[in-house]
Amino acid sequence: MELPTVNLKMILLVHWLLTTWGCIAFGGPYPWANFTILALGVWAVAQRDSIDAISLFLGGLVATIFLDIVHISIFYQRTGFSDTERFGAGMAILSLLLKPLSCCFVYHMYRQRGGELLLHIGFLGPSQERSDYQTIDSPEAPADPFGGLEGRGHGPQGY
Repeated sequence: MELPTVNLKMILLVHWLLTTWGCIAFGGPYPWANFTILALGVWAVAQRDSIDAISLFLGGLVATIFLDIVHISIFYQRTGFSDTERFGAGMAILSLLLKPLSCCFVYHMYRQRGGELLLHIGFLGPSQERSDYQTIDSPEAPADPFGGLEGRGHGPQGY
């Protein structure tokens, strides 16, 4: 499945805007967690070749999904919110709903930058990991590094 091209700057802009509006209703740890992760996203934009920057941003987005669920479920009030606070809560929930999609796009960018597959599960596609071991069904004969030692006076050693 080929994902459409999405710019990392657009992901940051959308989440920054929604987080800013979400801060109307939720204070405390909500802005700290989200703006810290957005700062990692700015680092990923600044260093286009850095796998560390994009992987930390991806991990942070995944972490804030769980943090936002906990924070919104604890601090959301069914009554007592003004219209402005309901708008802010709605934007925080919209940001939470968009984060899994953003994670997919950021993971695609992570792979483009040379990152390896984080989960080795079959349904995510074939792994491009290369190993020093040869598969059983390989048509090539393995190179024997010890093949010529017996002929040069190196016999098997007894114990």
